[in-house]
Amino acid sequence: QVQVVESGGGLVQPGGSLSLSCAPSGNIFSINAMAWYRQAPGKQRELVASITTDGTTNYADSVKGRFTISRDNANNTVYLRMNSLQSEDTAVYYCNVVARNIIRAVRNYWGQGTQVTVSS
Repeated sequence: QVQVVESGGGLVQPGGSLSLSCAPSGNIFSINAMAWYRQAPGKQRELVASITTDGTTNYADSVKGRFTISRDNANNTVYLRMNSLQSEDTAVYYCNVVARNIIRAVRNYWGQGTQVTVSS
């Protein structure tokens, strides 16, 4: 069984910063891509940023230049640093991990989500 645990959400004022972190645990053989998605009320879940094993990153246009995704391969942890936050960034943020489990099957794993609220 694999669990994905996120941390770091909360309330921040417009223009402020927050950092999220996520680490999977359990029966994992190896991790491929890691990513952050978000879902605002009444909207579909959208990709925020992703990072591959070799560090190649991809960002949604709406967060380019403000958010930074990074990963620590030694500790199987992915981070999302969010700067210059805007009210439009308010959403539940989900960590996604594409990993190979102990029977070598590739699976998509999701965290439970962490709330980020940008408000004055």
